[in-house]
Amino acid sequence: MEFLVSMIAIALMVIGAFGIIFLKKPLDKVIMFSILDAGFVLAIALFKYLDVALFAALAGPLSTLVFILSIVKIKEIRTNKIASGEAND
Repeated sequence: MEFLVSMIAIALMVIGAFGIIFLKKPLDKVIMFSILDAGFVLAIALFKYLDVALFAALAGPLSTLVFILSIVKIKEIRTNKIASGEAND
């Protein structure tokens, strides 16, 4: 049973990592990061580091929120640059 759960954790981490690398849209990357984070927390819990798993489970949504806020801010900056005609970057 533990082997099956570890294979699921590894599969989640690999799918999330490849999704982050190969997907183009920023929100898709955030979704893949959440999948990678779920596999990571599951792997930590399998090794019975429950205090570290608790911290990772609490820090994961916070980092996802920061990623989403940064995506919104970058999009806002890009639209302002396009509107003002400074789209040289």
